[in-house]
Amino acid sequence: MPRPRTSIRRPEQSARTERHAQRFRELKRGLDQLEYFCKGTVLKRMMKCGKAQCACASDPNKRHGPYFELTYKANGKTVNVKLSPEAAPLYKAASLQYRKLKTLLSRLEKLSQTILRQQAKLAQSPRD
Repeated sequence: MPRPRTSIRRPEQSARTERHAQRFRELKRGLDQLEYFCKGTVLKRMMKCGKAQCACASDPNKRHGPYFELTYKANGKTVNVKLSPEAAPLYKAASLQYRKLKTLLSRLEKLSQTILRQQAKLAQSPRD
């Protein structure tokens, strides 16, 4: 005759799962707060022109620029896109939004895995 199992943990696990689910919903709301985003980094570059007589050849403080570029990886290759001085702050803000998105998705994934593990344990435990 199987003995009845009383589970003290079930309400505790259920409460823990609910706390995790609440945190998941809070993080998910963060997705609505994101603005436009793009992968990459905005770089500000000062360049040498290549002319031997130009002051930029010998003095780093007299290099030409600033020139702005968006740099990102696509299909294993580095891509550089020249940006106007007016576009650079827009792309910089968008790249920060992309980092926020990645962080948020990582947190959501970890929390989701935790919740799924807890739900799987609850599903496996015998019902009283």
